[in-house]
Amino acid sequence: MSRKAIDCLVNFHFGEAATQPEWMIRVRDDYFKGDKSMFAQVDMSQLLDEMDEQGVERAILMDSIAKPSTTARKFVDARSDRFSLAMGGINLLRPVSSLRELSAIVRDLPVSYAVVGPSFWGDGQYPGSDAVYYPLYAKCAELELPLCMNTGLPGPPIPGEAQHPIHLDRVCVRFPELRLCMIHGADPWWDVAIRLMIKYTNLHLMTSAWSPKRLPESLLHFMRTRGKAKVIFGSDWPVLPMRRVIPEALALDLPPDVLENYLYNNAEAFFFSKREH
Repeated sequence: MSRKAIDCLVNFHFGEAATQPEWMIRVRDDYFKGDKSMFAQVDMSQLLDEMDEQGVERAILMDSIAKPSTTARKFVDARSDRFSLAMGGINLLRPVSSLRELSAIVRDLPVSYAVVGPSFWGDGQYPGSDAVYYPLYAKCAELELPLCMNTGLPGPPIPGEAQHPIHLDRVCVRFPELRLCMIHGADPWWDVAIRLMIKYTNLHLMTSAWSPKRLPESLLHFMRTRGKAKVIFGSDWPVLPMRRVIPEALALDLPPDVLENYLYNNAEAFFFSKREH
């Protein structure tokens, strides 16, 4: 079976921080049972070796407007055939200058999507339906830039209600031109996320930060049936190494065409293809 894949979420900021907040250490130790290497500097040759070993043709590297990752941008400059960027760190409370910078970065660098996590800023008080996001939605639609938004309860001990996928119901109604993807799954609201994806053609889901063997049967059934083009693979590397999650994905009870869509085709269409007008 083909092992061709695109890894749509690879972290770089862990290794660039001098220290990690206590809650992040708790996530590593208690939630993911990771080791100290999770916060190590990233070596491009080692990352490429792991990608090649697992058939990952391209990886999307997390970056930030607020705290740019010099490592991620060096990787993109060196190997734009293998790497592109995901841009977060947008100041949604003072959006004009941030969105101007986002436009400039998209013009100058290979950016595959913008990203925001409602629980991780503003004390988790702004769900996706809040008007504070509307300038970002409009700008991404204008740029034809996909937007990824965290859904599901977050691992860290921070408020999670803002990441309930139902908040995206109104967003999809008001911004049908926006390519929108729920990332990090949707636990414990998987069924709501699935129902929304059935309802809206522009809404997708990425299983980043989820071990494929832990995905619920309801999502796998959706992938086999009405959701063949809807669900996208991502590892959240190094939280979950590609060496772990790619073999787990290959072992899922999915038909070959569905597995190929999950690992490669859906990401290629959603993040790397221009929308037809």
